[in-house]
This record gives sequence, structure tokens and C-alpha cells, in this order.
Amino acid sequence: MGTLFMTRRAFAKASAVTIAAAGVAGIGGQALAEQEGASSTGSGEVKHIRSCCRGCGKMECGVWITVKDGRVIKSEGDESAFQSAGNHCAKGQASLQAAYHPDRLMYPLKRTTPKGQAPEWQRISWDEAYKTTVDAIHELQKKYGNETCIFMGGTSRIWAMGPYGALKQCFGSPNGIQANEICKGPRFYATKLNDSNAYSWMEVVGHPRVFVQWGGASELSNYDDSCRTTVDVATRADCHILVDPRQTNLGKEADIWVNLRPGTDGAVANCWANIIIENDLYDDLYVRKWMNAPMLVVEEDSFSPTPSSSSAQSKSINTRLLKESDLKEDGSDTRFMVLNELTGELSWYDAGGDNPGWEGEDWAPATAGKEAHQFGLDMTGQAQGFVLDYTPFPDGLYPALATEAGGREVELKDGTTVHVRTVWERYREFLQDYTPEIVEEVSGVSADTLRKAAITYATRVDPSTGYGNGGIQYMLAGEHACNATQNNRACDLLAGITGNMDVPGGMRGSTPGWPVYDLAMCVPDSGKTTAYTLDKILGKERFPMIGSDCNPSWADATSVYDAIESGEPYNVTCGIGQTGDFMNQSNSLFASEQLCKLEFWCSIDLWHTPCVDMVADIVMPAAHWMELDCIRKSQGSSGAFGATVKAVDPPGEAKNDLEIIVGLFQAAGVPYFDEAVHGAAWLEGDEAVRACNNIALKGFRITEWEEYKKEFQEKGWFDSKKEKPEAWGTYRRYQLGNGAINGDFPPTPNPHQGWNTTTHKQEIWSTVLESWLPGQGEEFPKFVEAPHGPVADPGLFEDDNSFLMTTGRRQGTYFHSEHRQLPWCRELWPVPRLEMNPVDAERLGLEQGDWVWIETDQHKIREVVDLYYGIAPGVVNAEHQWWYPELDQPDHGFKLSGVNCLIDRHAQDRIIGSSNLRAYGVKVYKATPENSPFGNPVPCGDDGTPIIHTCDDERLKSWMPLYEGRE
Repeated sequence: MGTLFMTRRAFAKASAVTIAAAGVAGIGGQALAEQEGASSTGSGEVKHIRSCCRGCGKMECGVWITVKDGRVIKSEGDESAFQSAGNHCAKGQASLQAAYHPDRLMYPLKRTTPKGQAPEWQRISWDEAYKTTVDAIHELQKKYGNETCIFMGGTSRIWAMGPYGALKQCFGSPNGIQANEICKGPRFYATKLNDSNAYSWMEVVGHPRVFVQWGGASELSNYDDSCRTTVDVATRADCHILVDPRQTNLGKEADIWVNLRPGTDGAVANCWANIIIENDLYDDLYVRKWMNAPMLVVEEDSFSPTPSSSSAQSKSINTRLLKESDLKEDGSDTRFMVLNELTGELSWYDAGGDNPGWEGEDWAPATAGKEAHQFGLDMTGQAQGFVLDYTPFPDGLYPALATEAGGREVELKDGTTVHVRTVWERYREFLQDYTPEIVEEVSGVSADTLRKAAITYATRVDPSTGYGNGGIQYMLAGEHACNATQNNRACDLLAGITGNMDVPGGMRGSTPGWPVYDLAMCVPDSGKTTAYTLDKILGKERFPMIGSDCNPSWADATSVYDAIESGEPYNVTCGIGQTGDFMNQSNSLFASEQLCKLEFWCSIDLWHTPCVDMVADIVMPAAHWMELDCIRKSQGSSGAFGATVKAVDPPGEAKNDLEIIVGLFQAAGVPYFDEAVHGAAWLEGDEAVRACNNIALKGFRITEWEEYKKEFQEKGWFDSKKEKPEAWGTYRRYQLGNGAINGDFPPTPNPHQGWNTTTHKQEIWSTVLESWLPGQGEEFPKFVEAPHGPVADPGLFEDDNSFLMTTGRRQGTYFHSEHRQLPWCRELWPVPRLEMNPVDAERLGLEQGDWVWIETDQHKIREVVDLYYGIAPGVVNAEHQWWYPELDQPDHGFKLSGVNCLIDRHAQDRIIGSSNLRAYGVKVYKATPENSPFGNPVPCGDDGTPIIHTCDDERLKSWMPLYEGRE
């Protein structure tokens, strides 16, 4: 280990030596695309290609793809991939069946029958597909305006993110229906408000000493981190805390289970904060210096503050936080006032000027610190990283967290006297509504369990490290119960007050990408794209933050569907979908009905999905991950980056999504590439893909895709800690400058210390929400009950068969709507399951395997009862996004079991519009021949054909891989 104390510069040099040694030693395992002749049978060529799986979620696992005679025959884990520890799950291995599936889309298609009828398709050329799409959209835009066009994007196949940016730039419309409105986006946005975008990611690979698993099960689906990594971390942690209404697979091993009522996450998070503060377990120096806790809030309602020009988040900041400009005529509106505990006088933090800082401070980036000492990192070859020591306040300054009783009196510049108290005092007062006893009544979790969990999380296992036990892996559940923004703000503040922001095992943000962020390969660099603004973005009328200059980046999905129906505020008539579907948010029935009214729709996909067969006029076939090249980086905090590497050619005329988007730009006459850099405004085939990847490599030490891919093949996954030891390999980067907070890829000037907020501090009191939602009391992360839960809508829970339903759990064979047509997956899990406590099942006369109806005032669906003691009586857990590819009808039976057909589409997060997908009342009763269509409790298609519901259904054989006829 050497000395525990060194400068950041010395640590960087040591890390460089480590990289050089690793380069000499090489990575275990033999690569590579060049390896030949390893065939065990026959004389065909065998290649082993290092790549990146995309069989499921947001953590990209490293894999080896074995290709024999041009055919993929196996995929397995890559031992160089420290972020996934050589793991390769069932969904990933089933990718082989997806790549060679006989139902893949292989050619561009044009619909020849009216929508609403069984679709018939005519094969067309790519040129016709591009031209038809662009001409149709342009014609409608001339009639209705650019914003008449919408774009739909699904889960982040990182090469297929056109709806999130590039398509808006091609057609000049801001309207994207994006899956991140209900998946990751609310978390990212909550931390964008509090500190910095996407700091909801936790460095699980850093082995937190206390592992808090909140509302998710990444042990089953690589959502936030690899399955294997999650299991290793949880089982080796000093304590594992599960916060979930359902005992997850890994949760059965948890030391503490906070079994909360669905939809009460925000109340529990605020309760933890109350307990931590009352027990003096908060990180005092971080709270005083790096949160806006000591800043002073004016109490009087009559106070009219001067606007602030501190514009790190928004140019429209009007905050009750006291500023020097409120006190004197020539005062600065970026100097936020505090009370100096040492002198009893007012002092300030200045968020403006050439070198923002505290009064009396000449700020410079921190340098002193020591190497981290997290156990288990050596097993996967990770670097430890360098933890900066906290820097002290300037001499003579120590901001107070409390004022005298009743608040400090100050005189404003107009001569009036007001009272001020610190944000911290106001926060503690706010938290009095979230005591353990109060939250026990709200959440159903005992006060003792709440105390035990919070104290365990906040009490440092090893105080000698100087940092906390780790962050909180808060996942999807908090985003889905109409309090999404504030639920996630509350969890973020828990990590802040305990000193777990940007520390080993803590909240670190997304792994840095180039040149700006991880989607750069999906963004044109011509500088000549079609401009658009947020002035007409759909959703801003109901949700002002969507149209603000501190926005979450999406149009509200429900507002888009409402606009199609009503024509207000304008006509929505056409669009393009890329990997997206209408089943993931809002009400699926209403959404599908509205999309079918569009005058034109183009789908870019791999399959005949409900969206393709119900809505599309033009279909463009996309390549599978085994068939394409693209830079890949972990979306989370692992620091891993590598590549998806083309192993085989796609079937027929299917193309890499990157190339498809460039083709649409060319047809639209909008330059995609910078001609001075790439030699042309548009490119085709491998050249287009290479150029897209080169855009993303700008700023990295390897700027050419082929060279990058070669090094990846030879040496394995890149570790950001080693590549950028100062910007990613360093912890507490808010002490280096706000550019470093997001990894400094590429190196950028650091204009100020601290976080990317109005006050440069992690904001307990949100100046953005205060300014944009005045008078609504959103400054602190308040908890509001789900609109159709037992408190807000008790009438839904009066019958014996009334239940509170949660949905969206992870499981081992599917990822959201994916893989229902893969034989390996479907035979293991043929039908959707409704988990129910056996006590409830016995009361209702239900048995394991019974089909039941699940009903709301919107619709009713069927799933199969799965008896499970790991869910509380009165609560049921349904599976989400089921559809049945085997049903030969346009909607493929999504209405039969699609859980989002049940929801109230206007039950939404009050700040950003995210749908209420969990924590609502349903009726559950047995499906019988008498109450089921066709006299069959098993769901059937329109013609009476039952779905596949057993593992021995002969129809599974028709989905076996097709190896011939793919040319």
C-alpha cells in the first residue's frame, strides 16, 4: 500500500505506473478476433470476440462471443470486465436466440392495409423507406408546424437513442416520448435539482460497507449494476438493508427489511433523515460547507427578494434565501448570506465572480488526501482511487446551522426588518412531520425498525476512513408513485447529510463519456441541424418544469397522447419510434388508441411489436447487439467502458441504428457529420458507424474507432479510475471544481468549487423548485400519498377482494417487454404472475396457478396467482409489460395482461409528469369459464387461440433459431 497520505498529483503518477504494468502483464484470457482454428469439430474458422452484452438493463456486462463459420455459437462472461465480474446471465445467453430468431424484421417494409386491420406489408428499398418517411413528416410539418412530429424512445440501447436528441435535431421538434420519464429520469432530475445530474447512481462496485437496496432487484436483472456484483457486494457488506414492500430474491438474506407500504418511500426517506439528525449522525462539516444548510431563509411572507443572477441551473432564480443584494443597494445578488458562528455576524458564500467562494477565501482545488481502502476491489482488478481530505473554512469563518430562538433579525435595504433562520433549522422543522412514530402509521414499518435501519446506515463502520458507509441504491420504485421527484430528492439528501456523496461506494454519478456525455455517438456534429425550442413542448402547461431552462429533457407522454385526441394545444400528426413502445407509461389502452390516429408513423425495431403492427406505416429493421459496433460505457458509477463489437452480419438488410439515423438526416437534407472532420456530411455502412463512434471518442486518448476497438480486444475493459485518475479516480471532486464532478471528459475549465447548483451547494432547499413553482411548498422533499392508494382514495379498498397493487419487479428471464418470443426464456416463465400472500389467497379461495382477473375502473387483465409470503397481506405484485408475440393479431394481446392498461393516465408526478405505475387499488377475483371470453380462463386472442401458457407448448419450437436464409 505504501503511505496512506499523499498528494493527488503523486497518486496520479502512481496510478500511471499501475496502468503501464497492467499493459505489460496483459489481461487473463485469450482474445481475440484474430484467434483462429479452435474448432472442436470440422475445419471451420473460430473467432472469440470481446464485446458487451445488451440482453437487459443499464449495466453493460462484458462478454466473449464465439463465432464458428460465421455463426454465433456461444456467449460467455468476460473476466476482464470488473463491473460484471465475468457474469453472464440467462437473458444475455438467450441473446443468441434473439439474433437468429425467425421472426426478426429483416427488410424495410411499407404497410398496404389500413390501420385497424391485420397488417399486410410490402418489401421496399431503404431509399424508399427513408424518402417516404421524410416526405410524409415534412408535408405534415408544413401544414401544422414542426412540433406536430413526435419521437418515441425506449430503454437505452445506447446506439438507438435518436428520439432523445438526434431526431429532434433532424426535424426540429422538441416532442420526445421517452422511457426515461418513468425510468432513471426522475432520479437524474432530482439530483440535477439537488447537486448534479445523474448523481442517483451509486458506486456499487466500490463495495459499500452498508448496502442499502431500495426499491429494486439488480441481482436478477442488470439494471443499476451487474447481477453478480450486486450479490457479491450485498453478501460481503457489514450490513444489508432492504427497503421494499416485496422481499426480493437477494432480500431474503438482508439483515434489516424495511417492509414499507407501496408508495410511501418518500415518507420513509424523510424519516431516516429525521432519525439521523436527531441522533447527531450527520456529517457536520459536509453539511455546513457543501450543502446550503447554513444559508438564511427570510421568514416573512411579505418579503420580496431580489432575483439572483447565479445561473448554474436556471436564469430565473427568485429565492427567499437572503442575499447581499437584499441588504444593501450595491450588494451582490450571488452572495448568499450565512451567520458566522464565531463572530455572530453575517458572512456569505459568493456564487459569482471570477473565483466563487466563501468570504475571505481564495479558493484553489484540493490536493491532500489518501488512497481509499475498500475491501474486495482486488478480486476484480479495480483501482482503489484517491480520497481528498475535507478542506476547512477560511480562518475566522464557521457558518452556523442555527440562529437564536425565533430567528435572527436583519434590516433590509429598504429599512424593513425581517427574521431569518437557516435552511437547516427549517429542514429540521419540516422533518418533524416524519418522526418514526408518525411514519410507522404511514408506511406500516415499526418505529423500531425505522430507527434501526437509519442508525445502522449512518453509523460509520470504520470512522478512520473519513467517509460514510456508502450510498443508497435507490431504484425504480420511488419513481412510480406520483411523488417521483421528491422521493428521489429525499434519498439524495440522505446520502448528503451522511457524507456519502462522491466517496468510495457512495453516490458518484454516471461514468463519464466523450465528448460531453455517453450519447455522443448518437448526436450529429455538423453544427447545421434543425433548431427547435421548448416553447411548444407538450406538457409544460401542466408541468412548468418541462418547459423551463432547468428541464428534465422530455415531453410528457400523457400530454402528447391528450394532444393527439384533442388537437390542443396543437395537432400532433406523425412521428418515429426507435426501440420504444406505448406500454411503458401512461395508460396503454389510451396511448395505443391515440397513436393509431396519427397520419404517419415510422418504427425502427427488431420485431413485429404491437406498436409496429398497430401503428407503423413504414418499418425499418434494426441490427441486434451481436451485429453492430458501438462504444459502450456503464451508465452507472462503475467507471467501466468498452465496446459492443460486431460478431456477425445482421440478417437481410437490417442496419445499425446509428446508420439508420444518418440515412434519415440525408433524406431530410440535414447535414449530420462535420465535413471538415469526416470528409462528407453523410456516410453509409461501416463508414457511418465509424464516424459516429469517432464523434464519441473526441477528447479520449484513442480518437479512432478501429484503434479503440483493437485495444479493447487485446486488453479488455477500460477503467476510468486508471484512465483519468484525477477526474474519476479521485473522490470528493466537488473540491476540485464543478467540471470534475462529472468526470472531466474531456478536460474542461472548472469555473467554481462545489456542485452544479444555484448556490454551488447540495441543495436541501431547492432554489429551482422555489423559483419555478412559487408558493407550492416544494423547496423541501415533501411526501404526498399516491392518488389511488388507501389514504387518498379509501373507497377503492372497501371490498374483501380489494388490494393495493405494486408492479415492475425484476425477474430473471425478461427485461420489461423484451424476450417473450425467446424459447429459453418463455419455457422457463411462460405466463405473467401475480404474487399474493397465501393468507389472502385462502380467504378468496385461490390456489397456486389459478388465473385471476385484476380490475380497475380503466380495464381488467389476467395473470396467474403466485403464492408468496414475501409480500404483505392486502398487497399484490403484478408483472409488467406483457404481450404475446404468438398471437397473430396487430395488438399481439397486450390488452390481455398489460398492467399499464389499468392505470389512471392523469395520475402523475406533480413536478415532471411521471406516471403513477404502482401503489393503486385493484380488485382481484378468480377467472372462470363463466366470466372469461371463449369460456377459457387462459387469455386468448381475438379468434380464441390461447396464449402459450405451458413450457411444452409446441409453438415454442417455431421460434427456434433460423441460421439459413438470413442473407
